[in-house]
Amino acid sequence: MSEAKVLWKPEPEAHDYPAAASYLSLIAGPAQVDDLVERLKGGVNAHYKAKDMLRAAALVLLPRDNAHVAADLKKIAAHEHLSPVLLVRGVLNSGVPLHIADGYHRVCASYYVDENTDIPCRIVDARGSSLAGAD
Repeated sequence: MSEAKVLWKPEPEAHDYPAAASYLSLIAGPAQVDDLVERLKGGVNAHYKAKDMLRAAALVLLPRDNAHVAADLKKIAAHEHLSPVLLVRGVLNSGVPLHIADGYHRVCASYYVDENTDIPCRIVDARGSSLAGAD
């Protein structure tokens, strides 16, 4: 699949935000989740490399045969556009990693195509939440 290129939609899909909220609700309270999701919706796209996102999030690369990764690899091979990723920035001096609120599988699929893939994402700071290491 080395000749494949990952194509991206200009904006996250509407269903990505509830998916991000579902994940974030496991690590933050409702008010924090609502704030983070609203800021993600209002954000602008930034670009980061697949390898750097995985490292910053301290996540393992999921296997190619993971059902969701495989589905995204099929989309890439079919030249379908993927949705940008939703991120909450980590805090270096607190040891809090980056959180991939939505798009972990897309990051992994992109890595398999090219670890240096520039992935569009929306990224926000945790701002005083428990995600930022403040209780």
